[in-house]
Amino acid sequence: QVQLVESGGGLVQPGGSLRLSCVASGSVFSFIDMGWFRQAPGKRRELVARISSGGSTNYTDSVKGRFTISRDNAKNTVYLQMNMLQPEDTAVYYCNAPPNSTYAFGFWGRGTQVTVSS
Repeated sequence: QVQLVESGGGLVQPGGSLRLSCVASGSVFSFIDMGWFRQAPGKRRELVARISSGGSTNYTDSVKGRFTISRDNAKNTVYLQMNMLQPEDTAVYYCNAPPNSTYAFGFWGRGTQVTVSS
């Protein structure tokens, strides 16, 4: 059974850092692009970072220079290092295949809550 399990969220002060992890079970992980999404209360889910199967990365403008996405194919894991966190980064963070990928999981994991507050 394929699963997406996110972890690493928490409460952090503005300017702080967190590292999120997502383990994707199954045999396709190393062959597919992966992304980190977030959804703040009352807002639509948005893609904040993506990494190709070959390691190329892209970020939405609001997180460029602060967030870094990476992957470890041997561990079926994708990471999101978040630095200089701001209150507007508060959201539930999810991993999944990004739009226009060659693969779709067809479901979402439970996500991990990130709260940035003093």
